[in-house]
Amino acid sequence: MIRTLLILFISLFSIQSNAQKVWELTLEETITRAQKFSPDAQTARHSFRSEYWNYKYYQANYLPSVTLASDPYLNRSINKISLQDGKMKFVEQNMLGTDLSLSITQNIPWTGGSLSLQTEVQRMDMLGDKTVSWQTSPVNIVYRQSIFGYNGLKWSRRIEPVRYLEAKKSYMETLELVASRAVDRFFDLANAQSNYEIACFNYANADTLYKYAEGRYKIGTITENEMLQLELNKLSEETNRMNARNEVDNSMQNFRSFLGIQEDIELKVVINDSVPDFIIGLSEALLMANENSPDIQNMIRRKLESENAVAQAKANAGLKADIYIKFGLTQTADKLREAYKNPIEQQHISLGISLPILDWGRGKGRIRVARSQRDLIYTQVEQNKTDFELNIRKLVKQFNLQAQRVKIAVRTDETAQRRNDVARRLYLLGKSTILDLNASIVEKDNARKGYVSALYKYWSLYYTLRSITLYDFEFQRELMVNIKELEQ
Repeated sequence: MIRTLLILFISLFSIQSNAQKVWELTLEETITRAQKFSPDAQTARHSFRSEYWNYKYYQANYLPSVTLASDPYLNRSINKISLQDGKMKFVEQNMLGTDLSLSITQNIPWTGGSLSLQTEVQRMDMLGDKTVSWQTSPVNIVYRQSIFGYNGLKWSRRIEPVRYLEAKKSYMETLELVASRAVDRFFDLANAQSNYEIACFNYANADTLYKYAEGRYKIGTITENEMLQLELNKLSEETNRMNARNEVDNSMQNFRSFLGIQEDIELKVVINDSVPDFIIGLSEALLMANENSPDIQNMIRRKLESENAVAQAKANAGLKADIYIKFGLTQTADKLREAYKNPIEQQHISLGISLPILDWGRGKGRIRVARSQRDLIYTQVEQNKTDFELNIRKLVKQFNLQAQRVKIAVRTDETAQRRNDVARRLYLLGKSTILDLNASIVEKDNARKGYVSALYKYWSLYYTLRSITLYDFEFQRELMVNIKELEQ
């Protein structure tokens, strides 16, 4: 009795373990998992984080920076120096120099210059005679500016926000493209499983008909040719079943890999027969696409970058002038405290000018190349925008027709199934030929495949349109992603 119960328990546990290895997934569950765990989604998250920190780096250029610097040195050598009478003499030098400076710098985007507030102290130790001297600069104001030059800060302020907005929208687009690829993998497996179910059903019917025909052949109610035809049908369906099982295994492996599932578990997709019943307005789709698509931001950025290249070429080809202005206080003394008493004013102004007189047209050539590239990009952008809108028009038209195609495919599948049932019963009653039966089987199989294909096409178009417009047309709302979770 105990042995029987133990065997029963082990059997039940084994059945339960095998049942746990089958994981059923709907399309919604597949997409949710793909957007979280698939390699494509994880790559998109890492890519966005990279763009986020690039944007933070850009923003930091417009904020004050605080720098603490020191450049100590030791000089123990014999050096040649000039005396007051103009003669040269080799003198042994044995000194230690230390310094410390603190500066606050603010870049000015409107001019491209920088303004700094500095404080500095230096100490000089003459190791030979053991004397010490100090120099302090309690306050210095420094301004650097390139006149007629290229203002990279101004152009970055125009380009980088567009680039970051493009990155955010690209991340959202990628998630929808992941959903579209999940639809591909889902229906690859769904189609393989459907083919396997068809093959199993057809094999079971072929086997039943063959066994039934054996009895009829023995009593002479069917010909040998018909008997052989039924045997060939059975063998063919058995081969189809094996091939379909292999197709399921291959599709399942690709499906697991795409979803990032490492366990070797059986996956089964569950198809929902119903699809949302709504129509997408063309004007609404075009409006959402122009507002939300990263492609539009990409076009804007490319045009700005081409203008930036022209401005940079012009600045490098013409007159360049760099100005350096420094105002402040300074003092020296043998003691640090004394070096801060009664500081005197110090000023330093320098102006560097560079004007190319003869460059054999290199500067003018760079400007013309930059302008030509800008005009080319403008032309390409206009063509890209035209193609972009034409693609949306095509997708909207296809999607609005696809819902009706799904309804027709459902009706066709049901009708073909009933037709096959009738043809099989008529054949068993001897009121139909094997050709009629085979034709009904082909029609049934094609109708089922057409039904799965129609559903696949619908959802593929649905998520493709979502990826372009970043808009949920079913619930009339823009797609939202928690970007804050990634900005860490």
